[in-house]
Amino acid sequence: MKTVVIYKSKTGFTKKYAEWIAEELSADIFNASKVNVNTLNKYDTIIYGGSLYAVGIIGVGLIKKNINKLKDKRLVVFATGASPLRDNVINEVINKNFTVDEQKYIKFFYLRGGFNYNKLSSFDKFLMTLLKLKIKNKKQEDLSADEKGMLAIYDKPVDFTDKKDIGKIITYVNS
Repeated sequence: MKTVVIYKSKTGFTKKYAEWIAEELSADIFNASKVNVNTLNKYDTIIYGGSLYAVGIIGVGLIKKNINKLKDKRLVVFATGASPLRDNVINEVINKNFTVDEQKYIKFFYLRGGFNYNKLSSFDKFLMTLLKLKIKNKKQEDLSADEKGMLAIYDKPVDFTDKKDIGKIITYVNS
């Protein structure tokens, strides 16, 4: 089986996972900006990785808009984010990004990435600053665990990536 890993990464965490997965599976690897559906059609297994952006998986439209041409392939999508793995969050990500029909063809995985304010675009820095101000204006007792965590890591880069986390994807692809 011929496998490809495609990724879109804003701050490098998704790219790191994509490289580990491609290495482990001896797969080809491309930045999403370098491929189209014709490239994808050459492969039996397509693994797409994108970071989460307000629960949306960046760049996943490449898979979604071509789902009818890719249905006969093994499709894997992984997303990276700074939050710990929680079922309710995973379900929200799946349901926001994929229709019920698309979910039949796509196997989804979540991998914990990290956060690095310094690697964000100017626009993303602006949005994160607004979010930080909104959170800081809340009463301490009203903050969610995610909001407290975001405030704790906002000013210093954190990297939660762990190569062993790709194991479930490797196992799935090799099954």
